[in-house]
Amino acid sequence: MVQDVDLNKVVRQHLEMEGFFAGFAVRGKPRCEGSSSSESVASEPVAVSGSSCVDTPRSEVQMPRRTTPADVVKELEAIAAEARECRKCGLGGTRTNAVPGEGSPKTRILFVGEAPGADEDAQGRPFVGRAGQLLDKIIEACGLKREDVFIANILKCRPPENRDPRPDEVVSCLPFLQRQIEILNPEVIVALGAHAARTLLNTNQGIGQLRGEFQEYCNGIGRPPIKLIATYHPAYLLRSYTPDNRRRVWEDMKKVLVELGLPVPERGKGA
Repeated sequence: MVQDVDLNKVVRQHLEMEGFFAGFAVRGKPRCEGSSSSESVASEPVAVSGSSCVDTPRSEVQMPRRTTPADVVKELEAIAAEARECRKCGLGGTRTNAVPGEGSPKTRILFVGEAPGADEDAQGRPFVGRAGQLLDKIIEACGLKREDVFIANILKCRPPENRDPRPDEVVSCLPFLQRQIEILNPEVIVALGAHAARTLLNTNQGIGQLRGEFQEYCNGIGRPPIKLIATYHPAYLLRSYTPDNRRRVWEDMKKVLVELGLPVPERGKGA
């Protein structure tokens, strides 16, 4: 559609001017099941062009020297402070609190959602409402705690009335997340829902097609790709909490545990 092409052009031009476009290319084979869900009809993603992933093993790539978790914490706090002062888009004037993200500086898993909601905006913390409580249960079902992982969003501020993110908002805000990914260097990114998955994977495909298979997210030239798996957003599960949807999320999380060499509980009791 002409509208899609124009949107991508605008976003790409913004990113090129800011010098941020290099980290957006993704390699991998999206899964095509011919299936769909209500999440797959979300608004068009911000799709941008970028550099190709370099097929270099993580062990052979020189990563920035951060000798202690304290170094990571310091850098994450600097990003959070910038996000709280940011006024690059209109959301800076409508939010109550920015929601930079939180979690372990030594995390192996990074959960990424779409944007903060009302509870998150009020508290300045990610995933603390009903969807966040369900995410906590999913994490616990994996034998982990919220403090063991890191949780963030594509946007750091709540869109009014929880509307979909706009292209200019994503362009302005996504670099914060890119820098967090670079600093944390997680082994796996779990994209929660259609918006997060489609933005990070530079695709128009729906969540029903994207979920269930690892793909690669590239975070800059010369850096190793990071494994990314998409799954349903907890808010979607609350709206459509069927045994099949629960099973699909649990299957996705089991793949994450296997990828990390962690024990897989017999069943996801918390999810």
